Amino acid sequence: MFLSRSFVLVFSACFLLCQAKGIRSFARENGYETEVEVASFVQFREAPEYRNQKKCSLLDTSNVAMASCDPSLVHIAMTIDWHYLRGSIAALHSVVKHTSCPQNLFFHFIASDARLESRDEFERIVHTSFPSLRFEVHVFEESLVGNLISPSIRQALDNPLNYARSYLADLLDPCIERVIYLDSDVIVVDDVQELWKVPLSGSRVIGAPEYCHANFTRYFSYEFWSSAEFSEVFQGKRPCYFNTGVMVVDLLRWREGDYTRKIEKWMEIQKERRIYMLGSLPPFLLVFGGDVEAIEHRWNQHGLGGDNLRNSCRTLHPGSVSLLHWSGKGKPWTRLDAKKPCSVDFLWAPYDLYIAPQQKRIAATGTISSSF
Repeated sequence: MFLSRSFVLVFSACFLLCQAKGIRSFARENGYETEVEVASFVQFREAPEYRNQKKCSLLDTSNVAMASCDPSLVHIAMTIDWHYLRGSIAALHSVVKHTSCPQNLFFHFIASDARLESRDEFERIVHTSFPSLRFEVHVFEESLVGNLISPSIRQALDNPLNYARSYLADLLDPCIERVIYLDSDVIVVDDVQELWKVPLSGSRVIGAPEYCHANFTRYFSYEFWSSAEFSEVFQGKRPCYFNTGVMVVDLLRWREGDYTRKIEKWMEIQKERRIYMLGSLPPFLLVFGGDVEAIEHRWNQHGLGGDNLRNSCRTLHPGSVSLLHWSGKGKPWTRLDAKKPCSVDFLWAPYDLYIAPQQKRIAATGTISSSF
């Protein structure tokens, strides 16, 4: 039996492209944003295959059960959900493209337990675009923080998954001693091996670019600063603002110091006293402020999405750049789709593997109708 070439090409496209239902959007109910599930399809292209340079360490492939425990691996954790999936895939693409040892990376994607079937769908999406990637999708129990989250200045900051970074030491295998945490709205344009090798001196638990010129007091309320009980937490320290979207974390020291519980304690106080207004960031500032390993600013050119209330365009900070971060309200994929991009958004676009609905229609209809 002879099949038309158009049928074969259409069938191949439908089979190979990853399909996943359930993009989340936001609707308003009683003045608050709530998640609504919309039936749709999400499709991404397969990325080029990137291979290790000769200088890279060889991995032990004999023990599959302990695959994530190989000391030669670089561990990177990111959250993954339907709302930011396009950003997560682009961020992943940028990391593997620019690193010298892509085959030595192990990605840990943290997904919410709100829809357990999403885990399988995320695994399929990532594997389809990156067939050779070492990764695992971990499930984060939203109930861990459900009663601890206080409303912040922007509804998106109240997503329980934003707090998953506080639980990495519990989510990842005990054999994993260090991890790089990245937000989903970043692009890495340098070798992530350099970030991985940053030493955490003394007893420091995390490393991140610090911004000591920022007004640190504005991250906390008047009640916080007027209470010696609270403000003495910074006594004898020089706390600086740092962005939790890019961090190097020593998981051994985190576990030993039970830092998850310390963060939860401040969240419990916040529920009673309202000592801050900005989501998951302030507890990190309270626990680690003044005791962060300062990493070069080039590893977090943040604020490219404007501030937390306005989707405004910003330019790059002076100096070299290793990582671009669209923190703030505006995201490059939404601005590009809306035909209202900022200039920096065009730096994000080359890493985007998303297949837009219009591209799908072209792939399905722009075929040759002759038979073999």
